[in-house]
Amino acid sequence: MEAGDTTATDANGDIVVFSILKPSACGECGEELWKGSFLRMEKAKPLCLECADLDHLVFLPRGDAALTRRSRKYSTLSAVVVRFSRSRKRYERQGLLVESAALERAEQECLSDEAKRRIAREKAALAREAADEQYVAQFTESIRSRYPDCPVHEAEAIAKHTCAKYSGRVGRSAAAKSFDATAIDLAVKAHVRHAHTEYDQLLSRGWDRSEARSEVSDRVAEIVERWSRR
Repeated sequence: MEAGDTTATDANGDIVVFSILKPSACGECGEELWKGSFLRMEKAKPLCLECADLDHLVFLPRGDAALTRRSRKYSTLSAVVVRFSRSRKRYERQGLLVESAALERAEQECLSDEAKRRIAREKAALAREAADEQYVAQFTESIRSRYPDCPVHEAEAIAKHTCAKYSGRVGRSAAAKSFDATAIDLAVKAHVRHAHTEYDQLLSRGWDRSEARSEVSDRVAEIVERWSRR
């Protein structure tokens, strides 16, 4: 926990417990709290879990959504555990503190319907895959519509590369998903720059990116112009 934070509950009204990054001490009993210990802030005073009357709860790490949801449902008292991320400059959820009986009940339920939930996950994954394949196919057609002389295999390669999930590329942008002409043009030019010019070689020799782009711009314009002919 970072110094000065006095948050006892979050925006949803849940009790917040901090997994601390620096040693501290309980403001009531004086117990030493080492890095990784849990404490709760109460009226600007740090409390160990025992003094905060939360020591009967057990820690459930994040990661299993069904187990977390059910444990929270069956636990009369629960608390959200957070830790400050120095790299992201924010608090991030680490898991929950829940009653042990609630956790045991949730674990039994999760075991009993694991097969059912696995099938549901597989069906959802297949549906997402089919949707992505359809999106790539539509993006390919949009490229071919704007650049009719672009070889089919290159249009497909551009679409697959540009629309790769979690890539952050232009193909995952809102504009691309509406098949905006500018987004398609950017994707085609990027492909031509990498696949049909010495751009990558220039970068490998230490050229500045803007200078390398300027060097190959005429070649890029020539190929893009040729592909756009009907």
